[in-house]
Amino acid sequence: MQISSLVPNDTPMAPGQILARGVSRHLRHLGMASLEEFVPTRGLRVDVIALGPKGEIWVIECKSSRMDFQSDNKWQGYLDWCDRFFWAVDGDFPTELLPDDTGLIIADGYDAEVQRMPEEVKLAAARRKKIIQKFATDAARRLHLLRDPRAGQGF
Repeated sequence: MQISSLVPNDTPMAPGQILARGVSRHLRHLGMASLEEFVPTRGLRVDVIALGPKGEIWVIECKSSRMDFQSDNKWQGYLDWCDRFFWAVDGDFPTELLPDDTGLIIADGYDAEVQRMPEEVKLAAARRKKIIQKFATDAARRLHLLRDPRAGQGF
């Protein structure tokens, strides 16, 4: 099977998805694995979650505009599901809106750069184990669906 058959067709990406792609590329350069649109628990969906080589967990929220940021009223709930929390924005975003105690990543569709590293707040061991297991399960299921898009349809 050729790699191109594993890549979805050229559907346009939303601005937040473009930022997430650049962030995910950068995280890979840092030795981290990432998943987009990850649900740590019912009612929450983070834009990007990353798992580092030492088991560290980062959550990155991608904001494409001032309105996108100001309408996000769930982000503080994400803090309980990571060791470090970041905002990813493009170079034109008014970064003074973002809380100073959170991380900052400047991104585009091709790459990203960490501008501000937040303080690490270690997750409890039980929660870390739960997130890592869910991360692995979600990643495996997504890979399976790439290889077999009709999986689970009961053909």
